[in-house]
Amino acid sequence: MSSLSLENKVALVTGGSRGIGRAIALEFAARGAAVVVNYNKSPEAAEEVVKKIQEAGGKAAAHQADVSDFKQAEALIKFTIETFGDLSILVNNAGITRDQLIMMMPEADWDAVINTNLKSTFNCSKAAVKHMMRKRTGRIINMASVAGQMGNGGQTNYSASKAGQIGFTKALAREVATRNITVNALAPGFVDTEILDAIPPETLENAIKMVPLGRKGKAEEIAYAAAFLASDQAAYITGQTLGIDGGIAMM
Repeated sequence: MSSLSLENKVALVTGGSRGIGRAIALEFAARGAAVVVNYNKSPEAAEEVVKKIQEAGGKAAAHQADVSDFKQAEALIKFTIETFGDLSILVNNAGITRDQLIMMMPEADWDAVINTNLKSTFNCSKAAVKHMMRKRTGRIINMASVAGQMGNGGQTNYSASKAGQIGFTKALAREVATRNITVNALAPGFVDTEILDAIPPETLENAIKMVPLGRKGKAEEIAYAAAFLASDQAAYITGQTLGIDGGIAMM
């Protein structure tokens, strides 16, 4: 992986201030990419990521946008291009959970998860593709989940949003392949980030027992895979969903 350079690339990572998004932003910058760190409600965390990248000699900028809103997503893409002169790589990572059994799930929680996780993928991709089509090159990476492959009790909203991202990935990959744009998805399993804090410890422990490798994943492990899919070496891979889940969703 150390040979996979992202020099002269410009990457946008939505939800890039924390967790997996943060790890991807740092990994891309370490490989030479200029990175826009998108955030919605955590400016301090986003600026910390930017500062860390800049202190290491990299290029980065933070930008606030609620990417579930189409106009804000468009403005984010415009900011990226105006700031660094290009957009080579889009990582649709923004996501939330609102877990509840469907009988007790408020409609607002369904809408919030679908809008943040899935509609944002449409919003940002639509705006980014316009630029990438003109350049005849680009990389789009969608952050799906094993929940979108297997389903997960108490997460009908989240599982539906992630399954939707997988279908979106395949369809968009077919649409833009002739312009040398690849579209792929990553499907992490249980990754050691803040999102696991909402799971009761006993429930999480039992879930980890189902993982063949017997442990949680690390955000950095997801970032390495994202760097590969963003690289020139992955130019012949498109429409795929790469599981990074310790084997829990073997297919």
